[in-house]
Amino acid sequence: MKTLSLIRQGGITFAAACLFLASSCESKRPVESEAETSDAAAVDTASTTPLTDSADMVASSLKPTGPKPAWADEITGPMQAITDKLASYGAKPIPQLTAKQARQNPTPTTAVMDLMKENNIPVPPSNVDTVGKKIPVNGGQIHARVYTPKTGKASYPVIVYYHGGGWVIADLDTYDASAKGLAEQADAVVISVAYRQAPENKFPTAHNDSFAAYKWALKNAASIKGDPKRVAVVGESAGGNLATAVSMMARDQKVQMPLHQVLVYPIAGYATNTASYQKYAAAKPLDKPMMEWFFQQYLRTPADGKNPWINLVAADLKNLPPTTIINAQLDPLQAEGEQLAEKLEAAGVTVNHKLYNGVTHEFFGMAAVLSEAKEAQKLAADNLKAAFAK
Repeated sequence: MKTLSLIRQGGITFAAACLFLASSCESKRPVESEAETSDAAAVDTASTTPLTDSADMVASSLKPTGPKPAWADEITGPMQAITDKLASYGAKPIPQLTAKQARQNPTPTTAVMDLMKENNIPVPPSNVDTVGKKIPVNGGQIHARVYTPKTGKASYPVIVYYHGGGWVIADLDTYDASAKGLAEQADAVVISVAYRQAPENKFPTAHNDSFAAYKWALKNAASIKGDPKRVAVVGESAGGNLATAVSMMARDQKVQMPLHQVLVYPIAGYATNTASYQKYAAAKPLDKPMMEWFFQQYLRTPADGKNPWINLVAADLKNLPPTTIINAQLDPLQAEGEQLAEKLEAAGVTVNHKLYNGVTHEFFGMAAVLSEAKEAQKLAADNLKAAFAK
């Protein structure tokens, strides 16, 4: 391949993004106000900057509590320790719950927090400040959390970040460490967007909210120490789908294009019969029944699954920004991530695609305990910095 770099390395439905909270992510706190003055006022989470050698040693010593599951012969020890911990809570499977109930389930975030506490894994200091913002959208307003590096610059590039959760579950807290890590490592202002979720808000609400947030970022970048000429989009899982759709909308509506897009294990298709869906149908934390449940919650009818904003692998991908795609091996979405990379390259888009072996969906925010997550965050940040420097 000419521009597609498929690099395979060895070394969950949420990123373990708030790795160390004063209280559990499942404890719902009031949304922070626009008057929020520091990151402590939002969520006290772990920085995702590289750990010390001693902390790395502690993290790599995490041990599974049982045998490897049938779907995960190649899972790393630390990754399995997280999935084992998550399983130990005995939560009812999400497809058996209502959306409201599903949002209260323990997440991989909970598992990572508990493992860090149990293994005395230190929490690096935060190097960002945060403030809440309200963004007007059709029919109301949505919330966003703005992360600003403490490096004291007058202006920074901007990353508009979209969290995962199948357009249904999870929130800014769940994915806090991913947003924080990007802000710190890319030395950029990150706007983490709380788009409206299903089933209360069906397709295409989350997509339209995401584009509204992107346009808000372009218009208001200067007010948050951002450079409106240097803006990129990043998303995880459902957020990766949203980030790609935002780039497509910007292209089609002749709005300023993102300089780069980072898509972390994106939902890129509607079909649930790909090779990875078959091989990892029972994977954790994301499995095939959960993905089917997400589609049922968000889409108005199955016909929406053919919409190019959902079925990215069949969409017109020409003239999209240079793209970084990060995939996990033990993930039902692995095959469509690879297919999206190939389709983008065929459309003339510069693509850097990297697959991380031995880890599951939503590993990206787990940099406090997974070396693969640290490497993936560094790859994302390095590619974003290169785009901002042009």
